[in-house]
Amino acid sequence: MKNVTLRQLKIFEAVARHLSFSRAAEELHLTQPAVSMQVQALEDQAELPLTEQTGKKVRLTAAGEELARQARRIAEQLREAGEALAALKGVEAGRLKIGVVSTAKYFAPSLLAEFRRRHPGVELQLTVNNRGSIVRHLADNDIDLAIMGTPPSEFETVAKIFAEHPLVFIAAPDHPLAGKRRVDPQRLAEETLLIREPGSGTRGALERFLEEHRVTAGSIMELGSNETIKQAAMAGLGLSFISEHSIGLERSVGRLVKLNITGSPVIRHWRLVYRTDKRLMPAASAFVLFMDSEGSRLIEAQVGKQESIAATTAKRSKA
Repeated sequence: MKNVTLRQLKIFEAVARHLSFSRAAEELHLTQPAVSMQVQALEDQAELPLTEQTGKKVRLTAAGEELARQARRIAEQLREAGEALAALKGVEAGRLKIGVVSTAKYFAPSLLAEFRRRHPGVELQLTVNNRGSIVRHLADNDIDLAIMGTPPSEFETVAKIFAEHPLVFIAAPDHPLAGKRRVDPQRLAEETLLIREPGSGTRGALERFLEEHRVTAGSIMELGSNETIKQAAMAGLGLSFISEHSIGLERSVGRLVKLNITGSPVIRHWRLVYRTDKRLMPAASAFVLFMDSEGSRLIEAQVGKQESIAATTAKRSKA
């Protein structure tokens, strides 16, 4: 494939991302025939089909998947080259791609907003997904940095702790355990536990808590997101173990309460993670320094504000 052009790779990457010739054409401001012609030229050079079409649906072949992966790598290398040259000129700019596990979405936007205020020349791209997807994005070099709890073990990374991450038991305000000063963990065996899917960091922490306190879980309801878990808890379907950073709004309006289960909260940590072999560009390096110096303070300030609102709401409800 000696005669492949960067333009052809860019066009094919757009087709692979959208799985649509028309949407790729729209994104690149080209006609659909022009996009089809460039993909056909790539197939001629590869001597393999890159896409297959059934009706209106476009799928990538194995060769197409591999070429799309390589096209993304080339685009990333070009981006890094541009930022490296900008750094030599003393320019702090470029694009910073950050992946955030779903639990961190409750505070990550405020952190990014503050970073953007200090570094207005940086273009930020935020991806929010479950832990498994964020790990895959890191592995494929689709993101520069990730905010998560437990770093991946599948490949080598640098993982910098920047803040504490408390996990707490929650329930609806009218739950029988709400307001009790001290609850034995064995009491959890009698409750319906609302838990995340396998592979979730929060679920793993709950399983370790139950094992450490020799609690055999009774009834379990598996739910796919923190939002669904919170809604289920508020509806009285059970109690859950969840990030304290994710329940500020619900506590502030009196819809959820923390339970005083002995041994909780369980303190984990938030980490900023990137591949060991990742060459950090100026924008990424600036964000690493920002999180190291300001991450914990900004999160604590946000949580403190939520705690104050929750306390005020609780007083009003008792009045």
